[in-house]
Amino acid sequence: MPLSLDVLALEVPQAQAACDFYASSLSSTVIDRDRHTDLDLHGTGRISLTEAVSPAPARSGFPGYVLSYVVDQPSEVESLLDAAVRHGADILVPAEKGIFGGFSAVHRAPDGTVWKLSAPTRKDTGPARTPPVPTETGVLVGVADPRAAKAFYEAVGMTTDRDYGKKYVDFLPGPGRVRFGLMPRKALAEDAGFGSGGAGFGAAMPVCRAGSRDEVDSLLAAAAAAGGDVVVAAGETEDGYGGRFTDPDGVPWQVTS
Repeated sequence: MPLSLDVLALEVPQAQAACDFYASSLSSTVIDRDRHTDLDLHGTGRISLTEAVSPAPARSGFPGYVLSYVVDQPSEVESLLDAAVRHGADILVPAEKGIFGGFSAVHRAPDGTVWKLSAPTRKDTGPARTPPVPTETGVLVGVADPRAAKAFYEAVGMTTDRDYGKKYVDFLPGPGRVRFGLMPRKALAEDAGFGSGGAGFGAAMPVCRAGSRDEVDSLLAAAAAAGGDVVVAAGETEDGYGGRFTDPDGVPWQVTS
């Protein structure tokens, strides 16, 4: 089977506090409170909140990724940003028109996750939805060279959608899944309101849910053959069977069945 981003796992200081923030600011739906706190992003993807085992360090620098939340029009971006700030978020980039079109803002949630809220147009075309519902969600990852990273992900079965060479590459998401995209790390950091790209990768992990143990083994082997590093060999887990690998840029993935 090809690699797919089925759930984006976020390690947060306090799972309940993060759940409350997203339920309030994004009107997201809580799916499961047992082993993980899973949130549905209005049918455009799912995030899973896991509480950090040890106290998390201060998250003031660029984490290496940005979550994207795309809505229809500018007033919906402003509404989402206002709601996030009311519930404790910090504005990194104020809501503004883009140079080449569109309208966007960037904030950091109380758990440290960086979110870019955007609309494809500069002007409203009708009444804003209440609450605003995303047309698409995504995670943009900072890498050294999107073209090289693209080759790795194609080797593990992902299908390229939009390809702008050195500037941006993304992959076709499955139905109801978060889109996965690649940008040069420095450019992504600057776009999110940070002065430098820094190093390392923060507390997020794409999760691929394979259909069987054999598929888990096959995906880990494919990642290793393509230049990734298997950092946790496949084995028994609390949720079944799985392992972890990092891509050549150090982005961690979990493959589980």
